[in-house]
Amino acid sequence: MPATEESPPATIPQMEVATQANGPDPEDITLDAILKHIGQFGRFQLFIFLLICLPMMFHAMFSVTYVFTAGTVMHRCNITECDGPNSRYVEPWTEYSIPKNGKDLDRCRRYENKQLSSWNQTADICVASNYNRDNAERCADNDFVFRDQELTISNDFGIYCDDEWKLSLVGTINNLGQFFGIPLGGVVADRYGRSFSIALGGIFGAVLGIVRSYSPNYVWFLIFEFLDNLTSSTLYSTCFIIGIELVGPKRRVLACSVITVFYAVGEVALAMFAKGFQNWRNLLRITYGPSLILLAYFWILPESVRWLLSVGKEERARAILRRAAKVNKRKLSESVLDKLVIANKDKLQQSEESKFPIREAFRNFKWRIANCSLCWIVNVLVYYGLSLNVVLLDGDKYNNFAYIALVEIPGFFMPLLIMDRFGRRYSLCGLMIFSGICCIGTIFAGGDQQTLQLVLFLVGKLTITASFQVLYFFASEIFPTNLRNSLLSFCSMMGRFGSMLAPQTPLLAKYYANAPAILFACAAIFSGCLTLFFPETTNLVLPTTVKEAHAIGVKKPPKDQNINQPA
Repeated sequence: MPATEESPPATIPQMEVATQANGPDPEDITLDAILKHIGQFGRFQLFIFLLICLPMMFHAMFSVTYVFTAGTVMHRCNITECDGPNSRYVEPWTEYSIPKNGKDLDRCRRYENKQLSSWNQTADICVASNYNRDNAERCADNDFVFRDQELTISNDFGIYCDDEWKLSLVGTINNLGQFFGIPLGGVVADRYGRSFSIALGGIFGAVLGIVRSYSPNYVWFLIFEFLDNLTSSTLYSTCFIIGIELVGPKRRVLACSVITVFYAVGEVALAMFAKGFQNWRNLLRITYGPSLILLAYFWILPESVRWLLSVGKEERARAILRRAAKVNKRKLSESVLDKLVIANKDKLQQSEESKFPIREAFRNFKWRIANCSLCWIVNVLVYYGLSLNVVLLDGDKYNNFAYIALVEIPGFFMPLLIMDRFGRRYSLCGLMIFSGICCIGTIFAGGDQQTLQLVLFLVGKLTITASFQVLYFFASEIFPTNLRNSLLSFCSMMGRFGSMLAPQTPLLAKYYANAPAILFACAAIFSGCLTLFFPETTNLVLPTTVKEAHAIGVKKPPKDQNINQPA
């Protein structure tokens, strides 16, 4: 209606003041616009983030406890003619009675004593001249002397020497549980809600972890290792998703960097607990016991507003937005919420897709999903591979593990500096290639330069951590809301192939010391180049439907392209 003299039109500044006071721009009634108005990262979001950080920290400990519970203990053969009840790991006679394996004593072989067959246990035959250094033989009846007081399933269940593959198998079974658990948890999160999935997975993981500490033998230990990770593996991805969906566009990178810092905190805490409690049963109880608090999350953790809208639960979404505005001390009018609900219903009705169009998603995004899955496999392989192999370096294994966990913290924040400046694709590509170069560098550093080798390990872990962070972001932004958790979980599930392979890489080092580093480098550089085929998502609104997600990266023709054309 045209303006009259009696009712002059509102000026632009007056319209802006009205908009800021009551809600977002009336032409832009979207959830992102409302989040910008009520605070992209206010007190309400901060409260939820503090809640999310706990399961993130617990998940870090759950997923890598096997590094210490199923670790190899340092031992050597018991030299019966020399050792007594109080013998230590290193004694004068170990210099000539036990061969060396690198800088350490061989764990499973000793030199033959030429006088042992006729020994009457009274004569002293523990002299260097009696040992045949050309003939090393197996230890008798798994009779060993241990270096430390550490108790893992290795010396608890008698797993030594030729059976040490069983220790590596624990890590593979751990990740096999995650392989099946992550997509299962993704479906639960997309169907029943993010907060429900976090609470359910956390409680099941806590109970099964505590039960595992009472395992009477190796087989039962493996069963509960699998079940624990089957149920709790979804914690990381669901916490990340709820963080992505909770805040405004400009705060997503910062918010999720803060969340994932607590994953590194959990790893450091695990290393310190393992150092203080060197009995694997006590370690599991100390690690899993506090996570029983996640039972309260069924009631205290608010649901994702974006998920509620995607499944048509508008009234619950309205209630949470009202609460968020109140806690953040912002005004939010009911008319704005009404418009959001109407727009959401129209969007859901106009969309021809079902609520869970998995088949359509794989048809539309097959190459995107394949590339994302490969990238996930490589990131997980290098990420866990570096963590597992660092405990084999010289020095305190607990401290080494803590160092490589601490270096993840700057890796989590590195995307803040580069993602918006260089874009998602170039950031992911550059970080993966640089991590591969660091892995190559460890080969040339060699064992003679321990400090340089450790530094290259740490820089490689820092960059692959940053790459992993960018990948999580990327995968969250290229898939639609009603499939985001399921497809991200599918890619993460495929990544379990990398984490199942990672525990076996220390075995490769027995055949060729540099084999793990070569594998990590080649995989990281190859996959890093393929990431350039992803569509760019920087500063784009999160897609709600399959159609919106498919349109990412598609160049739109200019609206005025026909204006100057002749009739």
